[in-house]
Amino acid sequence: MQILARADLFRLEDYAAARTEFRARVIAHKRNRKVALGAHISLLFEDRLTVQYQIQEMLRIERIFETAPINEELDAYNPLIPDGSNLKATMLIEFDDVERRKIELEKLLRIEDQLTATVAGHPPIKAIADEDMDRSNETKTSAVHFLRFEFTKEMIAALRAGAALTFASTHPHCPDQTEVSGETRTALLADFD
Repeated sequence: MQILARADLFRLEDYAAARTEFRARVIAHKRNRKVALGAHISLLFEDRLTVQYQIQEMLRIERIFETAPINEELDAYNPLIPDGSNLKATMLIEFDDVERRKIELEKLLRIEDQLTATVAGHPPIKAIADEDMDRSNETKTSAVHFLRFEFTKEMIAALRAGAALTFASTHPHCPDQTEVSGETRTALLADFD
């Protein structure tokens, strides 16, 4: 997938006019890019459109319109776009109650290092987490992590031939796995083009 450049972004006033329609399009697009691991963990698989939306929202919120800060946002978010041999995801750990979330984040310490993707017939792929900065400390994990799953050419070929794709957590506090199917599978396979 091609990374985003300044020319791919809406100017602030153009984004204000297009935001409602663009946001609806992105929300619909994200529905097929989300994989749940249990009741409280989800992987939102990023692509060019989801990253563009994130950048546009940051520019809007911060009222950024100058070239240098726009380029900083592009530099920060472009690494989340898959490059043809991987899938990239934002992992969200979600608990509505703030106190419970604090307790659970302590129990889920280092979960980001215990996630895998498996293509049937191949060994599991361990997630590469938080390449930009560590989001866990000695006592708890963060509620948000950025993950990359690297696939071999053979794994991608197997997926295209119909092999099952499964994501799993092997963390003792949250063991779970989900096989990806239907429109979600189709959406994720498009990231290998």
